[in-house]
Amino acid sequence: MTTEQLVAQIRKKKSFLSIGLDIDLNKIPPHLLQEEDPIFSFNKAIIDATHHLCIAYKPNTAFYEAYGIKGWKALEKTIKYINQKHPEIFTIADAKRGDIGNTSTMYAKAFFEDLAFDSVTVAPYMGKDSVEPFLAFENKHTILLALTSNPGAFDFQTKTVDGQEVYKQVLVTSKTWKNSENLMYVVGATKAEYLAEIRQIIPDSFLLVPGVGAQGGNLQDVCKYGMNKNIGLLINSSRGIIYASNKEDFAEAAAEKAKELQLAMADILV
Repeated sequence: MTTEQLVAQIRKKKSFLSIGLDIDLNKIPPHLLQEEDPIFSFNKAIIDATHHLCIAYKPNTAFYEAYGIKGWKALEKTIKYINQKHPEIFTIADAKRGDIGNTSTMYAKAFFEDLAFDSVTVAPYMGKDSVEPFLAFENKHTILLALTSNPGAFDFQTKTVDGQEVYKQVLVTSKTWKNSENLMYVVGATKAEYLAEIRQIIPDSFLLVPGVGAQGGNLQDVCKYGMNKNIGLLINSSRGIIYASNKEDFAEAAAEKAKELQLAMADILV
């Protein structure tokens, strides 16, 4: 999916909502545990109920890898279902990969070719030769961890080195990498006050913003400081939507929560 196609979907749906499919078998409705593939059954129901309200789905791969081969197969079935039934949806593999060059190439092939995701999250700590293999794929997007929403972000990301915070150095340096036009960046919603300065460095890039809802991030603040002329935001909510209910009405409850966010976004887009 190109950036232009993504922007067109945002304007069509009046939404820049990403829904995180972070599946914990201890939290899904008990009746689904009787299914042959409870993870996929849960995801399919959520997708069927919410696809018209969001423009992206973001499975965190750890929640699938934890269940071994069954979890990985459920992830594969989920992405195949999205790509076949709703090809307009932008898919994000929240995998946080990043390794030496040839290893990164294999990771990129796994997510972009085998699983056919549109994008993957990547850690920048090992530098350009760990990121550029992802950037080499045409019409695929690499989402670089820039300023995350967890408390430990202050351990390194906001430290000042040579007069500039490390996360700003990541932003500035990443713009020099080959095919950097394919970069997006993760900026946590709980760091909304940093967005104005971030936009001075990367005014045109899309930002994936987790942390709205259960983690306490504020949609209005994120949009005030982070939105650009092409919207430039993918606001992700996971637990607040998919675990709105653990009863048989779970999909309908998820759709209601997604609708609340979509309507708020439509008001902002007016």
